[in-house]
Amino acid sequence: MEQFTTEEQQVEAIKKFWKDNGIAIVLGAVLGFGGLWGWRYYNAELLASQEQASDAYQNAVDDLGKEDAAFSSVKTFVSENSNSPYAFMASFKLAKEAIEREDLSEAAKQLTWITQSNANSAIKDVALLRLARVQMEQEKFADALAELNTISSSSFNAQIDEVKGDIYQRQGKMDEALEAYTAALEDAGNNPVLQMKLDDLTSQKQG
Repeated sequence: MEQFTTEEQQVEAIKKFWKDNGIAIVLGAVLGFGGLWGWRYYNAELLASQEQASDAYQNAVDDLGKEDAAFSSVKTFVSENSNSPYAFMASFKLAKEAIEREDLSEAAKQLTWITQSNANSAIKDVALLRLARVQMEQEKFADALAELNTISSSSFNAQIDEVKGDIYQRQGKMDEALEAYTAALEDAGNNPVLQMKLDDLTSQKQG
């Protein structure tokens, strides 16, 4: 499987945003209903809840990849905290661990859960991109292309086109792959990996 470095950074940025701003956003919504007392109450409650969720998340994922039992523990955490942003983070971790175990079915299951959850669109887009890559490895090419076409953020255009190019190349659709890689390179700028894929494909066509 391809590396997910870029999406990892995006997910970490989302996590940091919610850690820094999530409480303020929620408090802004409830401030008008509770006045000063309500603000203080919700502030205390939400801070405690966030801290507990953060600690529980860290405890759950610490041994992931080291102990077999940790995988089940993280799945339990996701189930018990399904409405928390930490559940989405944990599910991403489970998907990555499943990929490393070559259990693509479990990886697809975890990523599908995120896409169908109440996560925000940025998190869902990351999950959709990863799910498409997993489905490509499963040779579910039509499903993978369908997932890519549901990604809403234009910031993923280069990655979407790159994965489409990978899918088309595996299907032997060289013209479509060439078009997809070219579009990806236009969006990504100076990307040596994409340039290599494009050059290799061009050589194959000329050969």
